[in-house]
This record gives sequence, C-alpha cells and structure tokens, in this order.
Amino acid sequence: MAKQQKNERQAKIDAIRNQQKGAERRRGLMIVGVCAVIALLIIGAAAYGPIKNWWDVRQLRDLDLATIGAPASACQDVQEKDATGSGDHVDPGTEMDYQDAPPAFGPHWSEWDSIDRKFYTEGDRPDPGMLVHNLEHGYTLLWYDDTIADDDQAMADLRAIASKFTDDSNLRNKFKIVPWTADDGAAFPDGQHLAFTHWSIGGDGDPSGDQTGITQYCSEPSGDAVEQFLEDYPYTDSPEPGVM
Repeated sequence: MAKQQKNERQAKIDAIRNQQKGAERRRGLMIVGVCAVIALLIIGAAAYGPIKNWWDVRQLRDLDLATIGAPASACQDVQEKDATGSGDHVDPGTEMDYQDAPPAFGPHWSEWDSIDRKFYTEGDRPDPGMLVHNLEHGYTLLWYDDTIADDDQAMADLRAIASKFTDDSNLRNKFKIVPWTADDGAAFPDGQHLAFTHWSIGGDGDPSGDQTGITQYCSEPSGDAVEQFLEDYPYTDSPEPGVM
C-alpha cells in the first residue's frame, strides 16, 4: 500500500514537472516568436523606404522628362545677378555664408561632387560649399525645401526626374537635385519650394567676361521646366565646363 501511494505521489510530481516543462517550452517559443515578429517589423520598416522609392520611380521611368510633374508654368521668371567668386577656392570644411537662397555662385571649397550622384536627401547631401564648385563646372542644381521633402508625390517626381540623367559619360548630364534646409540659410520666396541655380558666363562664351548667377524658383517639381532650363543654360555656359 505504501509503495502504491509512493508511486502515485511520484506520478503526480512527474505530471507537475512535465506541465511546468511544457509551459516553459511554450513561453520560450512565444518569446522566440515575438522576437522574430519584431525583427521582421524592423527589417520591413528599414526596407519600406527604398522599396517604395523604387516603385514610385518605376511607375514614372517610362514617361518623357517633360511629362513628369507640373508644367513649366509652375516656375517663376528667371532671375539674374552679377556673379563673383570664380577660382576663389577655400579649404574643404570651411563654413560658407551664402547670402542668396540658394547660391548660384560665390567662393567655394576646392573639392566638388562627382557627376555620378544625381539625387540627394538632407541626410547625405554634400555641403553647399562643395556644390557651388559644381556650379562653376557647369552643373545645374535643382534645390528643394522641407515642404517638398515632406511630400511623397513630389519626392517621387524628383526621383523620376533624376533617373533621366544616368549617362555619366555625357557632360550634358551635369545635373543634381539637392535639398535646401533652414540650416543652410533663408527660406525660398513665399509659395516657392524649389529653385534652379546655374553659374553662367553669358552668350559670348568668355570666362573672363561678365558672369551671371541664374536662379529660377518653382512651386512644384516640373520635368518640363528642367528640360527648358537645361536647354537655356547648358553646361558649356559656365566658367569651367570641361571639368567633370
């Protein structure tokens, strides 16, 4: 009898232990499952931006440049200003204080950005001091403000525009789309959220002559305006057009 009672107690103890082990296994599996879900969410969140950007641009890639975004009428008249600073190079890292928002000319870093990158966001954009050197080499810059940066459709339009300039061996693709932030300087005029800038030497093609800073503000992204601006102010119309 005593042996039977002992066996029954042992059976109950074993059953309790098995239940505890089962519960611990289930808790362990639950923790692993929760961690896996969290990891997938983190990976998904990190991948969402690039995937969405790719999809947005894919939808617009087959469109002609002039059909992307708004018509050229979204832009104001071109503004011209006497340009100075050609050949005025300063050490990279020097803090530049440009009075125009954004600059179309001026003293600049001795370094410039390579032709291969066409589109930037606030987190990876080169310093304006470097980009002004690009202007000296014939680049056209299309700057956009925070209003555009917060607009998914506008950003998709800009990425689609940038995708039309992938041939880095063609100097006519000296074109970059870059952000302009409150830390860079003054805001654009009311209602205007983008600005073209170009450093021109004028129709006579003489770099030693009177140079002009060209600026054109726009309210919306416009492939039509990009096409027209680059036709009016090609890379050859600049102080140093032959440099990449």
